[in-house]
Amino acid sequence: MAQSTISITLNGEAKEVEASQTGVDLFADNKDIIAVRLNGEPRDLYTPLNDGDVVEPIALDSEDGLAIMRHSATHVMAQAVQELFPNAKLGVGPVIKDGFYYDFEVDKPFTPDDLKEIEKHMQRIIKESQSFRRRVVTEDEALAEEEGQPFKIELIKDKEAHLDPATATEIAEKELSFYDNVDREGNVVWKDLCRGPHLPNTRYIKAFKVQRSAAAYWRGSEKNPMLQRIYGTAFASKEDLKAYVTRMEEAAKRDHRKLGQEMDLFSFPDEIGPGLAVFHPKGAAVINAMEDYSREMHRKHHYSFVQTPHITKGGLYETSGHLHWYKDGMYPPMHLDEEYDEDGNVTKPGFDYYLKPMNCPMHNLIFKSRQRSYKELPLRLFEFGTVYRYEKSGEVHGLTRVRGLTQDDSHIYCTREQMKDELKNLLTFVLTVLKDFGLSDFYLELSTKDEHKYVGSDEIWEEATNTLAEVAKESGLTLVADPGGAAFYGPKISVQARDAIGRTWQVSTIQLDFNLPERFQLEYIAADGTHQRPVMIHRALFGSIERFFAVLLEHYAGAFPAWLAPVQVLGIPVADDVAPHLAGFVKSLEDEMVRCEIDYSDDRFGKKIRNASKSKTPFIIIVGEEDASNNAVSFRFRDGSQLNGVPVDEAKADILKVIKKRVQVNSADDFKAALAD
Repeated sequence: MAQSTISITLNGEAKEVEASQTGVDLFADNKDIIAVRLNGEPRDLYTPLNDGDVVEPIALDSEDGLAIMRHSATHVMAQAVQELFPNAKLGVGPVIKDGFYYDFEVDKPFTPDDLKEIEKHMQRIIKESQSFRRRVVTEDEALAEEEGQPFKIELIKDKEAHLDPATATEIAEKELSFYDNVDREGNVVWKDLCRGPHLPNTRYIKAFKVQRSAAAYWRGSEKNPMLQRIYGTAFASKEDLKAYVTRMEEAAKRDHRKLGQEMDLFSFPDEIGPGLAVFHPKGAAVINAMEDYSREMHRKHHYSFVQTPHITKGGLYETSGHLHWYKDGMYPPMHLDEEYDEDGNVTKPGFDYYLKPMNCPMHNLIFKSRQRSYKELPLRLFEFGTVYRYEKSGEVHGLTRVRGLTQDDSHIYCTREQMKDELKNLLTFVLTVLKDFGLSDFYLELSTKDEHKYVGSDEIWEEATNTLAEVAKESGLTLVADPGGAAFYGPKISVQARDAIGRTWQVSTIQLDFNLPERFQLEYIAADGTHQRPVMIHRALFGSIERFFAVLLEHYAGAFPAWLAPVQVLGIPVADDVAPHLAGFVKSLEDEMVRCEIDYSDDRFGKKIRNASKSKTPFIIIVGEEDASNNAVSFRFRDGSQLNGVPVDEAKADILKVIKKRVQVNSADDFKAALAD
């Protein structure tokens, strides 16, 4: 006889319910609940319950709820595309940060008018209240249903597809399933291979927007067909969507690629290649300011500066493990040093040389170059090391995803006993420096072992992970888990910083490594005369200088604090006869290493002021007849406010003081406040 009731745990409390009940019944009175977390896994509301199940509700406006709504929106978008373009072949449609996309193979790229029509068609589908209904199928049934859909068939046949995050929404590890879109009359009007879960029906898609289309290789490989990808987003309310669109518009204004061109900071010449930036004088001025400050801080904290070459024999990266775990991210080898006799026979074999993708193996060789004593530890090595990583041409993005990057790379070698204090001090050091660059809103992310990609014992990984977790918690910052996100040699803490418009950027990383010292046989002589392995800590403060430059450029929208600004002082003479007075003042600043320019153009004064305002220079110095007569200058700030008739000695001292303080100054009030502190 069938069981009439079952025992479940609902929201942490034991509950006896009818055996036939589902989430639909449990949460019938709350229309904000769109799915359930069943024994830890998100599932559809109508999923059957079993005795002993642990059930929790998923609300539409929760992180999980938004992801489910956005994935449901991908189905609606794919349905709209296939109804408008019947020959479209379906790729995958995963959820991404703040949105979703779906890939299609179509006869020609989508136009802006096509996207508008797709959005309108999606609105019609949503209004029809089509329900999402899951059904499990065999592999043979799935192949039959997807006849004519080559990309879906590939996923069905590929038993490892569930390991690929881009296809995780399509294929489940244990079973294959379809979701049918069913209209109010009970007719199946569309279907898609999918693991789910989904909304109860399309009406729950409250606010959405089709954003743009772009070309994308199937499954991210240049060897595969080029598809058309349509991006969209969805939110729990129209207000949330409007706020997001506003943020995106502001982000577009702050796009570092756009500002880099407008401010003459950097470029990516076609003659050099994708992802390889050249910094113009103004951009290099910012980079130099960043590096000078970094060097100063590292000297104060007892780092030893080193320098290593850009290429190396491949054997170094065999020892480190990078050639095994990271080869796809490295440039192909150059085979060199082979020698031949006069008959062309090889008399001395050559070697494969690689452009270095990271600095740590070379730093290990520096540590290993002579016998080390415990008295030398902690040994902190630091390098501005340029490394090269092969990013696919479709994945490079301005300065945030490049092929050549410079890391402010540190490797700290210490004893087991020093390890925790060193990590604590290191995190404090990192946060102090980031705050001086104007970032102040942080949280931490702990990346743990990828079970499919690691070296070393489980015990070592557990010790390293627990140590990092303790240090992170003691910092008082929020700690977020990143399961499986660690490098192959050890877990890491990454500092996540929110910028001026609330976006999150990963900046500094701290990785704890017991494995590379073992692979390189690193040793020091302990106090008792025994040979011991050091612990190795990898630390990148900026991450990469190029990427951090981009983060700061967007954070400040190009209006850098005075100490970082490419041009710190811009002089504007009202007339030619006062130009010598202005030039003398500017030279006195340049003698103090202040970056200055003077506008000697023939433009009218009003146009010079407008041009100066667009330049985002923090201090615009204006000199008129009265200023020259009184041995003074006048200040104009970014917001248009002014301070007039400031004696030159006072003006110079004030500018130097504000630059030294590393504070932001956009107005006369900011300037006065900085001087008053």
